[in-house]
Amino acid sequence: MAVVAERAFTSRSTLQRVEAGDTNVSIGIYAGVLQALGLLDGLSLVADISNDKVGQALASAELPKHVHLKRPPGTSR
Repeated sequence: MAVVAERAFTSRSTLQRVEAGDTNVSIGIYAGVLQALGLLDGLSLVADISNDKVGQALASAELPKHVHLKRPPGTSR
């Protein structure tokens, strides 16, 4: 635990809070711990839209059903 805390540039008590899932610990500390454990690459998956099916469905529901383009004056159909 001391080695991981040192590599994450944090204290052992903060590392214990991370292990407990304390939401008051900053995301930077979590990222440091993930880096120290060699797991930082997985953090990019958290914000990846392709992994958020609910978010995609909500965004699609807000898209307009029909789009009406404005034509410049003097143009014919």
